[in-house]
Amino acid sequence: MRPFLIMPSQQKKIIFCMAGVLSFACALGVVTALGTPLWIKATILCKTGALLVNASGQELDKFMGEMQYGLFHGEGVRQCGLGARPFRFSFFPDLLKAIPVSIHVNVILFSAILIVLTMVGTAFFMYNAFGKPFETLHGPLGLYLLSFISGSCGCLVMILFASEVKIHHLSEKIANYKEGTYVYKTQSEKYTTSFWVVFICFFVHFLNGLLIRLAGFQFPFAKSKDTETTNVAADLMY
Repeated sequence: MRPFLIMPSQQKKIIFCMAGVLSFACALGVVTALGTPLWIKATILCKTGALLVNASGQELDKFMGEMQYGLFHGEGVRQCGLGARPFRFSFFPDLLKAIPVSIHVNVILFSAILIVLTMVGTAFFMYNAFGKPFETLHGPLGLYLLSFISGSCGCLVMILFASEVKIHHLSEKIANYKEGTYVYKTQSEKYTTSFWVVFICFFVHFLNGLLIRLAGFQFPFAKSKDTETTNVAADLMY
């Protein structure tokens, strides 16, 4: 590993500081999102009750409940024509037999990895701004690598969670957990604050890659190609 021949200019320091601040804000955002029940908000219909009385139109409102949940816990209200029934739940250990555990654990795992990598990326950006970076690990190649891996983790979190909700019908499984008499069906689902925080974090890592390029450093593949061309030319000279 050899140091850069030219120290970063003031403009490069500002760009790296900006990228570091964005990464740090993302890490705090994902930490907060991980513990809040604000990933999904869903409305659930008591199908059994609605069929018994043949409800339609505005009458369905008496059988419509709602819930919101995150990765660890949530709460909601069930309605079957006899008034609201509030309920709370936690995924561990209450819903282990009802949910796709492997996917859910992977969502949590990749969220934790995203937090760690984003904090490491923050440190690297600040080190490049104020320290003496090295080309291989602490320099632009390391920053590109961290931004790519972190962005990939954020993408995986969103894909896995979306598949758990949509393909495995997570909301219905939660609503019907330990409900022997009534059957609930999901009417609508929408992603809320915490999910979009992860999306913003994914976008920020992509933006950080552009900031590194704006600071004057070539993308890794382009740099490798240029280096290879230079080496070939040098070999031909000899």
